Amino acid sequence: MTISMYKASVPVFIKGLTNLKAILEKAAAHAQAKKIDETVFAGARLFPDMLPLTGQIQIATDFARGTTARLAGVEMPKWEDNEKTLAELIARVDRTLDYVKPFIATQIDGSEARSITRQVRGQPRTFTGLNYLLQYALPNFYFHSATAYGILRHNGVEIGKADFLGSLD
Repeated sequence: MTISMYKASVPVFIKGLTNLKAILEKAAAHAQAKKIDETVFAGARLFPDMLPLTGQIQIATDFARGTTARLAGVEMPKWEDNEKTLAELIARVDRTLDYVKPFIATQIDGSEARSITRQVRGQPRTFTGLNYLLQYALPNFYFHSATAYGILRHNGVEIGKADFLGSLD
């Protein structure tokens, strides 16, 4: 049995983004309950040389949106990275879900050999669609999603592995 490029991308991004939104909503509820200014969470980092929560969410959503667009062979919409609150980050995740959800299998399947060139460490790198998805896009999406989870957990938001994984089929 084979897995399609669509099934390996769009539903994966939808599930990951849905879980990310739920984690952000728990952070917002935690901030409100503890009377913590939510911008503290938005600017929080795991280490000084790492991006803050805002950057982690922006990049995770960029990978979901950009990968879906590139695999479908369409132009990725440009968005500003100007979120400063948890509510704005949740809205960005919602906007990403609204962008990704309408894509259908016929737009993505068959993109395994599509040539996709991206800047990697300041150098152009050309991937096949399959290698782009499996070796670059999904690992980056999960890295930034997991780092966002880690930032919130490190800052006292009561979330666990089940929140990151979400419901299992």
